[in-house]
Amino acid sequence: MRSHPLFQLTLLRFREFVREPEAVFWNFAFPLLLTAGLGVAFRDQAPQPIPVAAVTQQLAAALRADPQLRVEERTPEAALNLLHTGRVALIAEPGPNASVVYRYDEANPDARSARLVADRAVQSAAGRSDPVPASNALVREPGSRYIDFLVPGMIGMGLMNGGMWSLVFSIVDTRRRKLLKRIVATPMPRHHYLLSFLVWRLVLLPCEVGIPLGFGVWVFGVPLRGPLWQFALLCLLGALTFGSIGLLISSRARTIEAASGIMNLVQLPMWIVSGVFFSAERFPAVVQPLVRALPLTALNDALRANMLQGSGLGQMVPQVAVLGVCMVVCFGSALKLFRWR
Repeated sequence: MRSHPLFQLTLLRFREFVREPEAVFWNFAFPLLLTAGLGVAFRDQAPQPIPVAAVTQQLAAALRADPQLRVEERTPEAALNLLHTGRVALIAEPGPNASVVYRYDEANPDARSARLVADRAVQSAAGRSDPVPASNALVREPGSRYIDFLVPGMIGMGLMNGGMWSLVFSIVDTRRRKLLKRIVATPMPRHHYLLSFLVWRLVLLPCEVGIPLGFGVWVFGVPLRGPLWQFALLCLLGALTFGSIGLLISSRARTIEAASGIMNLVQLPMWIVSGVFFSAERFPAVVQPLVRALPLTALNDALRANMLQGSGLGQMVPQVAVLGVCMVVCFGSALKLFRWR
């Protein structure tokens, strides 16, 4: 077993990895730091009052009756300056015939919320009473927070980055230094060389996934509602898929610059549209089929379904199919196109 070419090549990957502290940092420490920073920035906290401006004392008094508003009484010119600089979300000013005019940017979600809250406060101050009594029952459920959305996306992005950057740079740098010419002189088939990179990705997988997952569960209480073995299977499929994409990218690239350009061309759309930091549903319906066909979208959707909804593999057939087809096509293409020189 120790003399098998695949074992020796995987051992070579391990030695290359541990001799470069930068690779260890970017694979393990950086995703953890990014998750921690975003988790703290978007942590659960009491809703903050929305800043608004009123141009008369009467309107200011009416608005201050609602605790969801932070009211500043200003002259019309000063209030407009606060709105233009983003320091308030809305201006309330008197209109004709004892009416109230709300000046705000309808594209701003905070401004739309401020409009509803401000009008409720003004109408209540004028004597309006609600015909139907209502009350609030506030619920904070793990799985609905931003950090719960973020952690599966960070795991998916980590699998993509690790599966592409580490493989592509290693192969292209070896080709650039003409070391592949020495390797090809040994009695070793091409598929053993390429498979060694995928096997190495699987060796790293427990740490690459376990560290951010454990951190999210332990520090932020991120739920893991689905079967753990199915979560592990999804991560395994994701690692193999992005490793295969990395092998395809590096199959012909001769310089680091060329490989970096191709990787950015492949990764950048997925960083933006595949739902790492915000939902892919934000994009127009016309591009949704293309978004859903991206492997990172499929992986992120499957991880979130497993972790947050407890879904089984039977409910993730489209996502698993996208990853499986991408893995087979990219690895087969890499085997066919790969060149030693």
